Amino acid sequence: MTASTASTAPASTHAISIRGLRKSFGPVEVLKNIDLDIEPGQVVCVIGPSGSGKSTLLRCVNMLETPTAGKVFIGADEMTDPDVDLDKVRRRVGMVFQSFNLFPHLTVLRNLTVAQIQVLGRNRGEAERIARENLERVGMAHKEKAYPAQLSGGQQQRIAIARSLSMSPELMLFDEPTSALDPELVGEVLAVMKGLAKEGMTMMVVTHEMAFARDVADRVVFMDGGYVVEDGTAEEVIGNPQEDRTRSFLFRVLNPTQVDAGDEYAAAPRPTTLPSIMDPLKPV
Repeated sequence: MTASTASTAPASTHAISIRGLRKSFGPVEVLKNIDLDIEPGQVVCVIGPSGSGKSTLLRCVNMLETPTAGKVFIGADEMTDPDVDLDKVRRRVGMVFQSFNLFPHLTVLRNLTVAQIQVLGRNRGEAERIARENLERVGMAHKEKAYPAQLSGGQQQRIAIARSLSMSPELMLFDEPTSALDPELVGEVLAVMKGLAKEGMTMMVVTHEMAFARDVADRVVFMDGGYVVEDGTAEEVIGNPQEDRTRSFLFRVLNPTQVDAGDEYAAAPRPTTLPSIMDPLKPV
């Protein structure tokens, strides 16, 4: 499904609904008339080359970037309405960035309780109970007294996920959560995200991890040049893409040594060859 065929159902029926979204930075338009719906409980992975608009799209969802045009809804609340209480709606949305953004001078436990106390008004005892429950969920309960500098990158990212979960969000946004990690640490973060998916958490994930997208996503959205080029199941988009740009991207990602790095759209195989390229990918 392309952007032009996205659902026109009322926005309130969706966890996230995007209509006619455009975003420009000066003269450069990086998002071009995006329509997209994400249903409650869905995991949607957004893939595409650098500069395709993936992260900008994600940041427009919770208004970290202000759209130039169009509308964004979280449930029935229009984020682009100038009268909306953004802080109130954002409390329902967890966000995990490439960088971990932990407070270096606070312990793991305190990192998870500060926002609960100051933003949600929870008392310290309740905040610590919820923090410990979420540390257990991400396998980090044994590190509650540690400081961020004492943790690996993978551990810090798991703490960052637990911090977002401690705010009791309705949905989670992930912006390349493993891109800053050493390869050997990626798996532990993806395993936590896979667990959240099994629990039914609504997730929008910008990622370059094709195995994760293939194994976990209900839908995969391929972006290029500010457009949604393809939107469908992982089997459809990754296993049997219909667009030349999607095939070219996947071929370059999965066969980096076989493509001239200077050729943006090097000759890509036809769709029937892509499932065999997917075979070597290891499941998360």
